[in-house]
Formats: sequence, C-alpha cells, structure tokens
Amino acid sequence: MGAEAEVVCRQSVPALEVRHFAAVEELVTINSPLSHPAVERVERVRVSEAVPAPQAEITLADNTPDPFPESIVPQFVPSIRSGSFADIGPRRFMEDEHICMDDLSTQLGSPYRFPKPSAFYGLFDGHGGAEASAFIRKNFIRLFFDDAKFPQSSEVNDSFLSEVEKSLRKAFLLADRALADDASISSSSGTTALTALVLGRLLMVANAGDCRAVLCRRGEAIDMSQDHKPIHPSEQRRVEELGAFVEDGYLNGVLSVTRALGDWDVKFSQGSPSPLISEPEFRQALLTEDDEFLIISCDGIWDVMSSQHAVNVVRRGLRRHDDPEQSARDLVKEALRLNTSDNLTVIVVCFTPLDHWEQPSPRPRRLRCCSFSAEAICSLRNLLDGSGSH
Repeated sequence: MGAEAEVVCRQSVPALEVRHFAAVEELVTINSPLSHPAVERVERVRVSEAVPAPQAEITLADNTPDPFPESIVPQFVPSIRSGSFADIGPRRFMEDEHICMDDLSTQLGSPYRFPKPSAFYGLFDGHGGAEASAFIRKNFIRLFFDDAKFPQSSEVNDSFLSEVEKSLRKAFLLADRALADDASISSSSGTTALTALVLGRLLMVANAGDCRAVLCRRGEAIDMSQDHKPIHPSEQRRVEELGAFVEDGYLNGVLSVTRALGDWDVKFSQGSPSPLISEPEFRQALLTEDDEFLIISCDGIWDVMSSQHAVNVVRRGLRRHDDPEQSARDLVKEALRLNTSDNLTVIVVCFTPLDHWEQPSPRPRRLRCCSFSAEAICSLRNLLDGSGSH
C-alpha cells in the first residue's frame, strides 16, 4: 500500500509522529457484552492469555440497565491527543523506535474504515543492535495493516473485536518471520513490541516483551500489559517446560525477556516450539470519563520506578502545563534522575480534557486553639470592665 507517514525527529532520535485533530462526527455504540447503549463502567481490565488464545471480550462489572435514556446521558467519546519523547540515556547507541498515530482513518486513507475516534501507538525496544526495531517501524503499515488484513468496520462489536485481536496476533507473527527472512538483518538482532489501539471507547493493548502500558484512572495506575521477564512465574514455567533455563534473571543466561520479535539465533526453526516466542498477550479496557491518559514506555523507565510513580509524575505535569509531550519529557527526566541505565522512550496519550479531571478537594482550614491561665483571664476581665466604665 502506498501510505506515507511523517517522520519527526526529536534529539536525533527518529520517531514516526502523525498528528490530526479532527472533529468527532458520530458516537460509537459499543455493545457487549456490548448489548446496552447506556454508559457502562469497567472496573476490571480483562487479560487475554496468549497461549492458547481465547476470543476477545470485555468484562463489565455492572450490566444493570441505566435508568436514564441515552439522549440524556451521552456516551463517553475519548478526545485523543498524544506526545512522545525519546532519549539515548547512558547507552552508546539508541535502539528504541516508536510510532504515534492519533487518527488512523486520516493516516491510512480511504480504503480503511475505522470507528471514530481511532488511534494506533507502537513501541519497539531493540537489542543486539537497532536493525530489528528500525525494520518494524519502517514497515509497520504493511505488517500490521496490509499483510495482517486488519478488519474494516465503523462499529465496534464482539465479532469486530475478535477479528482485530486475530489480526494483531497475526501481525506480530508476520513481523517476526519477516525479520528471519530479511538477509540484511542480523540473526542476533531483536526487539520487544507493544502496540496500543483505540477504537471508539475500546483500548486494546498487545505486548510481547518488557515494554509496559499503564492506564491512569482517576489518578490510579492500572497496568495494561505484563512484563515478559524470565523470572515471571508463568513465563519461567513455560520456558523450562521447553528445555530452557533461567540464570540470574536471563533466558538461557543471555536474554532478559521471554517474548520478542527477531533473535533468530536463539529461536528454534520456524514451526518448532521455542522458549523465546513472538506471541503477544492482550489486555482490553472500555474507556470512561474516569480514564485520563495512557503511558507507554520501555523498560528503561520501569527499571527505576513503579507504574504508580510514573502516573504521579505525568499527572502532576499535565495539571501544570497540559502538554503530553512535555509530560513524556518529565518522565524521561525523572528516570535519568533515578540513574536508569537504558535507552528511554515515553508516549503519553490523553483521553479526556484537563477540565474533566477530578480536581483535588481544597484542604480544610485548621483552627488553632488557645488557652489562658486564671491570672490572664482575671486581667482580661479587669481590662474589659475598666473599658466599659468609661
């Protein structure tokens, strides 16, 4: 396909940035499941286990019909804007790549139909050189939309969500194989991959590796991905069942992740089960007015701070300057202050205007109590009596 993308470089770090602020032309009805048009509340994030892969669904905490008609209680529609920042950190080379597309329909053109709003974000943290991550960024439209046959629809329903998850899973596998087939890419080069897709009110995150997506809901951090580290119990069990081992937190004493694209010098031949896999894990959430922003970042951030710490930094910055790009810079600056040892890339995606956020309650005024001695009271009484006699 002949789509092109604007490339924006920040501090000599290539980053694909697409900005478009179009008015929302229609509300998207999400039924579930998605069966009642009233405003739903999502209190839990559903995890789609990667192996085996079940059908996509959204878990709702409350399916009670809303007593107010839809004409009175309008459905929440995310107002999307994003900013990103990348820094080489203390490393000699930059191996991170990222993608920001705030409006999929505009960027990919008329052949594609998406719910409104629609957005796509990707972060690829390379290792063993920047070849693999640079290849994925350069070819992401072909890999994630054209070759994977991304489904087309202007409405979000169960069938569409199932097809989207199937398409993204296929895209990760296609990207992995493309790295194996390209002779110009070293077999020792690999990259983690995390993508976040917004379709109407749905947020879908697919992850393979140790990048992380964190949703801020009224100031609370909600992890939208699981770090695929060799020491994670389920990942360690999986790789050991395939004959691999974990030593000092590294897969076979070499890799710090158990899922990645590329690294074909570590993987078994195509078609054979391998301890290192490219299979993504999915998490979904139905966005509400309580969902303020999403942070997507590489492990250079998470090595030195918790998800809640990162949310606090970004939230404090947005309240001060309301600039997602500056908030991404703030988070990178904080990681450098905490002595991170890796490359740093941060994407901040805002879903609601700042004036919709819950404002902190004003601090109550503290009253100071004073006590007087009997002698002081007597003196005060005499003073007042003397004033009254004049």
